Amino acid sequence: MAEHDRHDELVATMTGGLAPDPPQFAGSDRLHPDGRPRGTFRDELRRIPIARNTVTVLGALATPVLIAWAAVSVDHPVAWMVAALLMALAQNRLFILHHEAAHRVLFPNRWLNDAVGISLIGWLTFGTGSHGYRLGHLHHHRDEFGPNEPDFLLYSLYPITRASMRRKLVRDLTGVSALRILRPRFERLSEVRHRHLTYRFLLGQGLIATTFTATGHPWLYLLLWVMPWAFLYQPLNRLRAIAEHGGMTRSEDRRRTSHSVRQSLLSRLFMVPCNVGYHLAHHADMTVPMWNLPRLHAALVEDGYVGFLEWPSYRALWLAQWSRPAK
Repeated sequence: MAEHDRHDELVATMTGGLAPDPPQFAGSDRLHPDGRPRGTFRDELRRIPIARNTVTVLGALATPVLIAWAAVSVDHPVAWMVAALLMALAQNRLFILHHEAAHRVLFPNRWLNDAVGISLIGWLTFGTGSHGYRLGHLHHHRDEFGPNEPDFLLYSLYPITRASMRRKLVRDLTGVSALRILRPRFERLSEVRHRHLTYRFLLGQGLIATTFTATGHPWLYLLLWVMPWAFLYQPLNRLRAIAEHGGMTRSEDRRRTSHSVRQSLLSRLFMVPCNVGYHLAHHADMTVPMWNLPRLHAALVEDGYVGFLEWPSYRALWLAQWSRPAK
């Protein structure tokens, strides 16, 4: 069987359980028929707010430091638990800024964008500071659920049973998923480029561990950096990812590849900061910076592109995603 036929079969049998059948959209004064903004509206949306992004980046980098300082100052078991949870949320925000830089919309200067978002943030947050994520993520945007989709299995087979979802979350909460992510980093070390990237990964984590050690608290590297990422960030990332594409399918219509979920204050605070929750808008035009996505989303709703397709909450979407009856 030809490779493309094989992939078509996977798409047909493993995706689309929650994909809608949206009505045709003819476009509007602001939007192309595929949802992309047009003309002066597009130009306005693509302007990068340098000052606001600078404050956002500085705040995101300072937050882990403040969390660790507060936990040490209070030095109470409850404070350590709260600090671990807050650190996972801080890591989530840093990863989202890394994602923004991968689209080159963190800063208009390409060198600054990559130096801050890729080489620094992408390096310290369990990465290598290389462009590997950007390359894979662009495949995701060019053809969601296509043959080069890096997260095909993550988004597939929904809706699933409650028992299946429970097993996934248990793997996330017990560190199994984190180990599966890290294991490939220490394989294929005979390959020069892969070995070089592994050294960069270890250097970045070594720098963070050294910083904790210099403050007199070396054990905090494990308690407040590794453990939040390994045990708390993983389920958070899964829930966010399936809320973006779980149960959707390969299509030229972005309304069949990406969910649209109504944003609440709590969801923006704890799971989808920096407007990453406006995901259908992000896929309609991936060159729109994060702070302009609400405006694009509003146009998609007002002009009739989204319509009835928006989920009222993340809870409603998640319940639909693990609604398959157990056999």
